[in-house]
Formats: sequence, structure tokens, C-alpha cells
Amino acid sequence: MRRRIILVVVLALTCLLAAAPLVQAAALLQTGSSGSEVTTLQTQLAALGYDPGKLDGIFGPKTKAAVLAFQSAMHLQVDGIAGPLTRQALSQAYTRQQKTSMILAKAQSLIGSPYRWGGASPAGFDCSGFTSYVFATAGITLPRVSRDQALLGSRVNFQALAPGDLVFFTFLSSRQISHVGIYLGNNQFISATTSKGVTISSFSPYWLNAYVGARRVY
Repeated sequence: MRRRIILVVVLALTCLLAAAPLVQAAALLQTGSSGSEVTTLQTQLAALGYDPGKLDGIFGPKTKAAVLAFQSAMHLQVDGIAGPLTRQALSQAYTRQQKTSMILAKAQSLIGSPYRWGGASPAGFDCSGFTSYVFATAGITLPRVSRDQALLGSRVNFQALAPGDLVFFTFLSSRQISHVGIYLGNNQFISATTSKGVTISSFSPYWLNAYVGARRVY
């Protein structure tokens, strides 16, 4: 009886090991591949600004060129084959892009909302109430206070700022964080200010002098 059980276990493991290369192979999308997974790949590439040609579910030369460009930009192996690592990176970049679009659209729709100390709604925002409210629309929960928001995610160098990053400032002699906004791109950010309410600002000398860093939280 024991031998029979051992034999069954060995056979099951043998089948699993034999199937592993097939599973790995099925995850590869390359020239000649077709189907819904290729359509998804093409859709994600197009949304991120890489031209895969027609969204027709056929992995042709233009789709390969788009994959090559994406791999190069993401510092992945540049082989034109959408394997597990490339597809994971693409999915993550696509998800971030979708969340960023939601965040920026909501933030800019609130331009002109008044400033209110402790406010966290369109009736009136303070700076961290504004960022918390906007990020919540993309399913991201932020702490209520700006200095706590500055502890989230990963640090981002000024030269590497991307739309959706949180940017932090201080106007205190202690250098403790006292203001937060959302980077929009093109050297601009949006925040709830005491003087203008929700408004778009550029990184002028005034803001650069107060700038203390940025965080990427999604």
C-alpha cells in the first residue's frame, strides 16, 4: 500500500515538472502569437505611448517594435519577446498610468475650491486634505497629515519626478514639512494654498526654496 502511494506521488510530481515548461512557454508572446492576450498587450502598450499598430490581436513587426521600445525604457532584456517579466512590468506601468489619469483629472477638476484649515472636501481643503481626497478617488488611502504622507512609498529625486508623485515643502524654521501637492508634469504641481485655494503652481524660486522632497506611493 505504501509503495502504491509513493508511486502515485512520484507520477504526480513527474507530470507537474513536465508541464512546467509548457506553462512557461504559454506565457511568452512574440512574433506570430495571436489572440486576446496579444490584444491586451497591444492595448497596454498603446495607452503608455508605444505604438503597436492595430489592436488586432496579432503580434506583428509593429507590436514587436513597441515591445522593444518598452523593454529598453524599463531597462529589461531587450529581445522583443513579451515574457513574464516584461508583461508584469507592462501591467504595473499600465495600472499606474490609469491611476495617474484618475488622480490628475480629479485634482484639476477641483481648481478654485477654497482653502479651509482642516478641510477635506470640495467645500474647503487644506493641503493634505486635498491630496487625501484626490488619491482616495483612485482607491489610495493617505494619512491625513502631510508629514505622515511624506513617510509613504519611495523617495523620488527631483529630476525623476513623474505625474502623480507627491511633492513636499516647508515654510517653517524647523524644516518640518508643512505643505504638500501633486506633481502634474512640465515643472508644475497642484495644491491647496492658503491664498488661492486649489491652484496650479510652477516650481518658481519661491517654491524651490521651500521644496524638501517627493514620494511615489503607487
